[in-house]
Amino acid sequence: MKIGYFLSSEEYTPAELLAQARGAEEAGFEALWISDHYHPWVDAQGQSPFVWSMIGALSQVCSLPVTTAVTCPTVRIHPAVIAQAAATSAVLHGGRFVLGVGTGEALNEHIFGDAWPQADVRLEMLEEAVEVLRELWGGGFVNHRGTHYTVENARIYTLPDTPPSIYVSGFGPKAVDLAARIGDGYVSTMPDGDLVRRFRENGGGDKPCQAGFKAAYASSEEEGARIAYERWPNAGVPGELSQVLPSPRHFEQAAELVTPEMVRDAFVCGNNADAHLEMIDKYAKAGFDELYVANTGPHFQGLFDLYQREVLPRLR
Repeated sequence: MKIGYFLSSEEYTPAELLAQARGAEEAGFEALWISDHYHPWVDAQGQSPFVWSMIGALSQVCSLPVTTAVTCPTVRIHPAVIAQAAATSAVLHGGRFVLGVGTGEALNEHIFGDAWPQADVRLEMLEEAVEVLRELWGGGFVNHRGTHYTVENARIYTLPDTPPSIYVSGFGPKAVDLAARIGDGYVSTMPDGDLVRRFRENGGGDKPCQAGFKAAYASSEEEGARIAYERWPNAGVPGELSQVLPSPRHFEQAAELVTPEMVRDAFVCGNNADAHLEMIDKYAKAGFDELYVANTGPHFQGLFDLYQREVLPRLR
């Protein structure tokens, strides 16, 4: 299984994200994920740089493949604009760019005051958006009049030799089935083998399956758990709330119901290599091909050192 590093745009400044990308490559990670947000989940995270600026900058500081985890190409930014951004990113990265897409969260997509569609409508919008992306990457002028999007006399002139792959995120049966039908790969964050099997059996076949998990490196498990609860209490917010709450303030209110133990269970905390290997093994047994680890808190260099010294050599 390929092991990559997850750049959390919600928590780190642009300079810190670039430093993490360089550090991840030096430590032996094989690829990068980067989140695409307009807001952080909670104010304690405190950042949210524009992902397309960051992807361009990443191309100048490291050579690792990059996947967005994930972009919502439906509401906040029209798919015709995402098509141009992704094409340029693929050119800058020499083809080592994957567009991960999903139906998004109100947290990032509601900012123009548009109604937040129901889940079935969001899936319908995502399917049409992917159609628009691929039409534009085919070259030539595109005219598209669909249920949700209109494109008129649009052509992308800066294109990679091969169109970017599109990996589709899915956490419920309908989303996984859509990913299997229209995606070049599948994206998740849970070590759920049933979802991977559903993707593969419903049309995904042997396409790549990516996942990610969060860590909080620190000198002890207790200190890591403290950092995780301080920075990411939203990790314990259940169900569909993460898709419908509209602001960091609302996530903070929901997180008042989250206990430190709930967040600790969602993270690998501390500096124990065996704990990381145990988490990685869960995703391997679930059938994922690629796994991306994110650090929270200030000690990302410690995580890189741990992986370079103890984790990655034992996997290989």
